[in-house]
Amino acid sequence: MKRYDLRHLKENFAGRMSEIIKNEAVNGEVLIFLFEIGDFTSVQQSADLVKELGCELMNSLKFNEADWTIVVKK
Repeated sequence: MKRYDLRHLKENFAGRMSEIIKNEAVNGEVLIFLFEIGDFTSVQQSADLVKELGCELMNSLKFNEADWTIVVKK
């Protein structure tokens, strides 16, 4: 299980998240991603990306007032 803090990328986190899932994670690995919520479109964007990449979205929750956490299994 690895944790990736993508908050510094603001709303541009999806490209890096996709890169991590495709190139750095191994099949069966669980990944935790932390990113900024913004106007909540990033929450749906992250769920759509996980589905598009053929992974399982295991959990999605609000981390604090500004951040969101998702747990993905490749």
